[in-house]
Amino acid sequence: MVLIGGGLGALSSLTERFQPHPHWRLLLVVGFLGGYTTFSSFEYVTLRAARQDSKWIALLNAIGSVVAGYVAVWLGVAAAGRR
Repeated sequence: MVLIGGGLGALSSLTERFQPHPHWRLLLVVGFLGGYTTFSSFEYVTLRAARQDSKWIALLNAIGSVVAGYVAVWLGVAAAGRR
């Protein structure tokens, strides 16, 4: 998920810079990459950990996933040259 977040940040920045047709941006960013970054699997794994009496693992998964995803998007934007 982190790798996809980085790619999402980079691709979003590149489409802002080069401004292709709006449909291309939707297809690439939302269509291809957005489909892989749904919260459903994240929520399921967190819920499963919480139900298995692993409350700390569930909390760590929730916080770690959000932070790691944010950092990956930030790095993707930086790598694309948009600081």
